[in-house]
Amino acid sequence: MLKALIPAALALLLAGCGLAEVGAAGATAATSAAEQAKQGKETEARVQRQVDAAMQQDAANRKAAEDAATQ
Repeated sequence: MLKALIPAALALLLAGCGLAEVGAAGATAATSAAEQAKQGKETEARVQRQVDAAMQQDAANRKAAEDAATQ
């Protein structure tokens, strides 16, 4: 709740001196950067899951090939 009030109070204080637009642009850029970071982490996690699955499949294929070679 307090975090929501701080930007609003800051915007009101800066509105009188013309810095409100600069502050709003900065806040928008920060939000965009935070969203991009979140998406990057999600992509990284998805790629890691794919790599793990590929490694498991490769291990299973090697085991199957070894089992077939020893029979």
